[in-house]
Amino acid sequence: MRLPLSAHYAALPDGFFSQQTPTPVTDPSFIAVNDALAQMLQLSPSDLRSADGLAILSGNGVAEGTTPLAMAYSGHQFGHWSGQLGDGRAVLLGEATSKDGDIHDIQLKGAGRTPYSRGGDGRSALGPVIREYIMSEAMNALGVPTTRALAAVRTGDYVMREKPLPGGIFTRVARSHVRVGTFQHFAAQQNQDAIAALIAFCINRLDPDDDALEGAEAARFLLTRTVERQASLVAHWMSLGFIHGVMNTDNMAISGETIDYGPCAVMDSFDPATVYSSIDRQGRYAYQNQPPMAHWNLACLASCLLPQLSDDEDKATQIAQESVDGFAQAFEGAYLARFRAKLGLKAQGDGDTALIGSILEWMQSSDRDFTNTFRALSDGTLTMQQDDALKALAARWASENDENRQADMLAVNPAYIPRNHQVEKAIRASVDEGDDGPFHALGTVLSRPFETQEGAEIYAQPPLEFEVVQQTFCGT
Repeated sequence: MRLPLSAHYAALPDGFFSQQTPTPVTDPSFIAVNDALAQMLQLSPSDLRSADGLAILSGNGVAEGTTPLAMAYSGHQFGHWSGQLGDGRAVLLGEATSKDGDIHDIQLKGAGRTPYSRGGDGRSALGPVIREYIMSEAMNALGVPTTRALAAVRTGDYVMREKPLPGGIFTRVARSHVRVGTFQHFAAQQNQDAIAALIAFCINRLDPDDDALEGAEAARFLLTRTVERQASLVAHWMSLGFIHGVMNTDNMAISGETIDYGPCAVMDSFDPATVYSSIDRQGRYAYQNQPPMAHWNLACLASCLLPQLSDDEDKATQIAQESVDGFAQAFEGAYLARFRAKLGLKAQGDGDTALIGSILEWMQSSDRDFTNTFRALSDGTLTMQQDDALKALAARWASENDENRQADMLAVNPAYIPRNHQVEKAIRASVDEGDDGPFHALGTVLSRPFETQEGAEIYAQPPLEFEVVQQTFCGT
């Protein structure tokens, strides 16, 4: 079967990737195909759901006219340089052009060994496939820039982790899979020609109206845009209580999309020190640390671009420093805008930072559910006399006298989020019982997170004590 895919990344010079055909699986079957996303990408849902489509999305066949490849990149993991990493279990099939003209990568995760597998099997257990599908589509419905889920497939094979587990393959869609670590890969080789080509590729893909930029101007533009995108993204995460869990430089996309839903989670009770990742033993990527960690990653990107920014080392450093220093202001502005909207505040006030902080402190001290507290503020079911912070908020409301406040707050404070215990229930049902019903039911509710849905009350409830998920895990 022929898919209407282009091969822009495959046109880059040697060293950017390795050609890699997916490894076939034994008995593939669909768990889900995202028809709406397929249509947006001008792909036929019926073709994808066909026997030929299943073969392509399981790695058992290669679409006509495509050149599958595994991308090369490097990176810092938990602050330590890991050297070459790359797509150790992922294969880029090609790029689809959406109805609005944007180009999107189509990638299989769990498609078998590549030259970058570093001894791994190149496969994915089914659990991480279910998690990434649920999380990425939920984040998209919440309005967060994110990679998307096109399909999920059972392989009919088992993979060995702590024990044999059913295998799966996830089809991921992204505006681009280029990461900070991709730039680090070539900077470590001192390959300035490759970095220049990568800058041009990213601008052409993500900001085509600025495609005429060249040299130092292009490098500075790319760095500044990446800083802006990441500041906006992390502020959006914080406003939802989302914790990425593995903000390594190889997991920061230049596109500003949330990428890699391994040990991620959304908080129940508010606590800024919350960590879910089983491998983050020092809390490096705790909720409260996400802004400084994003800043750190951007500094790594800036260091890769120094020779591109200027031939004068001091000038290059100054330009890079100015761009990266812009993160703090951009993040603060985006963060305050998000939380003002959540609190129903229209006008900017000098005391907004303190007011937001005091409300969050009250939520923490009274063990309040993050999502449900903001929803209760929105629908008027929270008594505003419970705390001085709430009284101060009520006074601001009175001073602004906004008749659209409640509707506006309900539009930004979700009733439903991908709660850890519900995601885990869906995973367990699919993996342990072969029952995808809970997966589909949860996905349906999460597709309309801001609407109160009849019969969906259970999905808005925090976990009972025995349901609390303490840790989430990397899928490798």
